[in-house]
Amino acid sequence: MLFSKILIANRGEIAVRIIRACREMGISTVAIYSEADKNAMHVQLADESYCVGGASVSESYLNIAAIVTLAVSTGCQAIHPGYGLLSENAKFVSLCEQCNIKFIGPTSKMIAMLGDKDIARKTMREAGVPVTPGCDVVDDVETAKEKALKIGFPLLIKARSGGGGRGIRLVSTIEEFENAFHSASTEALSAFGDGAVYMEKFLKPVKHIEMQLLCDNYGNIVCFGERECSVQRKNQKLIEESPSPAVTPEMRKKMMEYAKKAALAVNYENVGTVEFLLDKDNNIYFMEMNTRLQVEHGVTEMVTGHDLVQWQIRVSAGAMLTLTQDRIFMHGHAIECRINAENPDENFCPSCGKITKLHIPGGPFVRFDTAIYQDYSIPPYYDSMIGKLIVQARTRDYAIRKMKMALSELNIHGIDHNRNLQIDILSDEDFVNGTYTTDFMENFERKR
Repeated sequence: MLFSKILIANRGEIAVRIIRACREMGISTVAIYSEADKNAMHVQLADESYCVGGASVSESYLNIAAIVTLAVSTGCQAIHPGYGLLSENAKFVSLCEQCNIKFIGPTSKMIAMLGDKDIARKTMREAGVPVTPGCDVVDDVETAKEKALKIGFPLLIKARSGGGGRGIRLVSTIEEFENAFHSASTEALSAFGDGAVYMEKFLKPVKHIEMQLLCDNYGNIVCFGERECSVQRKNQKLIEESPSPAVTPEMRKKMMEYAKKAALAVNYENVGTVEFLLDKDNNIYFMEMNTRLQVEHGVTEMVTGHDLVQWQIRVSAGAMLTLTQDRIFMHGHAIECRINAENPDENFCPSCGKITKLHIPGGPFVRFDTAIYQDYSIPPYYDSMIGKLIVQARTRDYAIRKMKMALSELNIHGIDHNRNLQIDILSDEDFVNGTYTTDFMENFERKR
């Protein structure tokens, strides 16, 4: 039976995206907001809206007790976490389960297991999914040094928990190792409450490719194809596209098989993304599995025509997948550019303030997921992403041209943003020919 009321435990464009999906499905929505977000678009669009705390995320969007209490008191049957914030917080999910509120995502046990990247690596190895060469969690720096010498430099020290590029250090020599080990562990402890780290061989050049999965509660799995996310700055994605210009039909089939093996190994439920590294010899390595909706899910929706948010809700309500793999096709090519309120010419300094003029591009197969509007004031407390511009076209070349046109038409005045940077990236030779790798932005910034 479908839910009649859902609380959305998020803000910004993803909260707006979920509200729209719920409205189409005839589901009432409850929004939460901080004191700084009282005029936010998601607050205005939801059927009910409630303040859950102060401006900081710790006081509001991470206020677990207040959010679950509100869900119970307003009669919500489910909570949709969006991405980020509480979307991969096993403690939050466990509390939802105890209160008989359905978390729209996998179980707390599954999130905890896959959130522990050390356990995830071991599980994938046992399932026959290739993982990046490295070692499991190391507890002390001396043991870590010994293992590092066996792995070889350069290598990555990586936090066992969390994500978003936190708790990761690239180490090129043994002389750098001890400081990097302590630095990564300290940052991980501060960010995630867990200072444990493991190590992986640093592969370069590589492409970052991810596979989008949807799994129901009855063992059925479908894969919606890959997205390429190799344009990154400090481990934060800037542009995503689907399909990847580097992936052949044969490689796609192999990656789909690995992704499905990964899901079956943990009896996965709901949407999930299996992230891979693809090296210069086309070797594929499992990196991690994200147990939530991805920021870039819209790219997949544009090339497949399927609404992933609505499928999330249906599967969480106990519906069996009516989709089969032979009914999922990738039509043409889609590209997404993240629009961030920051100044690329001032070391990407975040920007906030009032939007004095706004024009959003339109036309066939152009989509702008955002929560900004004319005269809206962007608060200084949250992530800098203010929108995602997505286009779809028959071919990759056509999609690049369409995106450049759409970006040129996008006008946001009153704040700094990265629109012009995105246009420059799309014009770069390595991006145009599709050979770019995860070090693209390092090389691109040297050329600017």
